[in-house]
Parts: sequence; C-alpha cells; structure tokens
Amino acid sequence: MVGGCASPSGPKPSATKPAPVSRTRDNDLAKRLWAVGDPVRLRILRLLPQTADCQYGNNVSNLAKRLELSQPTVSHHLRVLRQAGFVSYRKMCRDVFYWIDPAGGAAMLADLQAVFAKRPAKRK
Repeated sequence: MVGGCASPSGPKPSATKPAPVSRTRDNDLAKRLWAVGDPVRLRILRLLPQTADCQYGNNVSNLAKRLELSQPTVSHHLRVLRQAGFVSYRKMCRDVFYWIDPAGGAAMLADLQAVFAKRPAKRK
C-alpha cells in the first residue's frame, strides 16, 4: 500500500467504477450551450415558430426587420443555431424559412439534466 491506497498489483476495489466522461459529448453540449447563450440567438428562437410554414414570415429579411439587425447578422446567428441543431429550414414560397427543431432543444436539456442528476457522494 502506498499513501493509504492499494498498489496497482494489489486487490481491486469491489465497487464498480463510474463510466468515463465522454469528452465528445461534453464538447457537443458546450457548443450547444454556447449557441443559446447569446441574447440575439435567444431572441431569434423566441420569434421562430415550431412548424415549417411561410405564414409567419420567418425568413431572414423579416427576422432582420423584427430584430432591427442586418440580414448578414441574422443569417450568421441562424447558421449557428442550425449547426447546433436548434433550427431547421426549407425553401418555400420563393424564400428560405426557419423554424425551431424541438428535438435539438430536448437533446440539450437531457444532456444538461444528466450533468446535474443526483448521484452518490464520492467516497473519501
């Protein structure tokens, strides 16, 4: 025993070790949190419908007017939200329209809930 711990050749602890933390999963969650962590992107998400249609004028030019931002700025933020999986889009009615993808938000919330889930206290 070295410093109160069993040596590598000593007996193995009987308790099972927790699963290793996935860096890829953590990186993906961090990117998604970063995507929704911007106030402009949150405003865009609040404006977008949850269905794919052109009724609400949810294209870049109308969103830019409603947000009082330039079209390139809104396009940039929509791209970030698309890449994070929060927004879907389709060309309809001679323009590209955007809407919220609920699965993207649900996946982020599930991953975040897993981070804060109650787990047994660490042994000392």
